[in-house]
Formats: sequence, C-alpha cells, structure tokens
Amino acid sequence: MNITLEKPIETNNLLLISDVTWTQLEAIEASFQDISGVRFTYLDGMLEIMNLSLQHEEAKFTISALIEAYMRAKGIRFYGKGSATLGSKNIGGKKEPDESYNIHSKKDIPDLVIEIIVTSGGIDTLDLYQRIGIPEVWFWQDGVLKIYVLQDNYQLVEQSKLLPNLELKILTKYINYYDQYDAVTDFLKELNLNPM
Repeated sequence: MNITLEKPIETNNLLLISDVTWTQLEAIEASFQDISGVRFTYLDGMLEIMNLSLQHEEAKFTISALIEAYMRAKGIRFYGKGSATLGSKNIGGKKEPDESYNIHSKKDIPDLVIEIIVTSGGIDTLDLYQRIGIPEVWFWQDGVLKIYVLQDNYQLVEQSKLLPNLELKILTKYINYYDQYDAVTDFLKELNLNPM
C-alpha cells in the first residue's frame, strides 16, 4: 500500500495522509478495529487519523449532557444518534461525528452534529457534512461554540435554528464550568427549568 504523509504529525493526536483510496481506507480502518479511541475522517483521498484525548471526551460529554438536559426540560423530543459513521463512497467521504441528534423525529440523517476540536487537521468537515446534508453543525473549540446552518452553503450564525430559544451565552458558560455534574444542575437553575 503506497500512502504518503501530507504533512508531519502536528501533535501526538493527529496524522494526516494524502492519496488514500477507498479500498485503502477500508483496510486501514480494519487494522484499527480492535483499538478504541481512534477516529477517522476521510474526504476526497485525504485521511485524518485522530487519537481521542481525555479533554476531547470530557468536552463532548459535558455538551451532550447540557443539551439533552435542556431538551428534556423544554419537552423537545430528540433522538441521540451518537457517533455513527456518516457518509459513503458515493460522496467521497465519511466521518464519525463526536455527537449527533435528530430533533422532533427519527430520521436517517442527523439534524444536528456536534464536533469537539482539540487538534485541527486538514480536512474540511463542513464540506463533508454539506455533501451529506446535515442541517446544523456545532463546533466547540478553545472555549467557543460556533454554529453553522446549511442554506445553500453553511453559514455561521448567532443562534441555532433547531433550538432557537437556547441561550448560547449561558450554554457556553456551563460548557466551560468548573464541574461537569454541577454544570447541568446550575445550567437548568439559571434557565429556570426543571428536568422532566
């Protein structure tokens, strides 16, 4: 298998490889099948291999816990889809999101995808998600939440279209909170919500 490094490893957590065919991708994924904590992103021959850090996983869980508590307290029906792989050979890419949800009803494609960025690579995740047709993508990086809504292309917006009453400034405060458990409790208290 001939594959070349696009650039050196930026950190201990990320490797970027170019000119990878779909068949090679499948072989690489198969060789990692028994290794936990490794995530692949593939788009148009570029492969990103990332080792998930504790920081990444804690941020993912905190955001998920806050959003799910909010939706339950507001009576918003949701279906967690987790990190099930999205994409296919036909669109030239695939990725496991950090977290994903359907809002109001179950669908094949998530309405909302959440990505935690600890180490950034070279693959345009929004390009991949646009090909799939994900309506809304949230990126959490360096203590900041950015929301992109798919129109013709993704547009950076100030407010979620899926959860329009969610106060993002307050959500961000509790994502950055000193304690994960207290974050959910205090978040709901500040919003005057009781868990259902």
